[in-house]
Amino acid sequence: MILYSGDAEADRRFIAEVLGFPHVDTGGGWLIFRLPPAEVAVHPSNGDERHEFYLMCEDIEALFDKLADAGVEVSREISEERWGRLASIPLPSGARLPVYQPLHPVAYNLQE
Repeated sequence: MILYSGDAEADRRFIAEVLGFPHVDTGGGWLIFRLPPAEVAVHPSNGDERHEFYLMCEDIEALFDKLADAGVEVSREISEERWGRLASIPLPSGARLPVYQPLHPVAYNLQE
């Protein structure tokens, strides 16, 4: 996954220091992050092919409390969806990063 950013340096620092994702520096401040367990879903499309990226969490309120302690504001109130509880956090570049607490069975902990 690659995120394109208007302020990549600030967003990298945010992901490393605020979100605390482990990373390697490939040189010159180019950080590559280890992501939490992930899932992929394929939804039908009417020709509008696009991709979305969401961080998942077990408890969205606890996550936002932790982020608030680090000075991060939620850029959208938590909404209750059929499939989960959804909100987003602002990156320093101004982009929003969606976060959700799934209310559906998850696949990331299945055994191979």
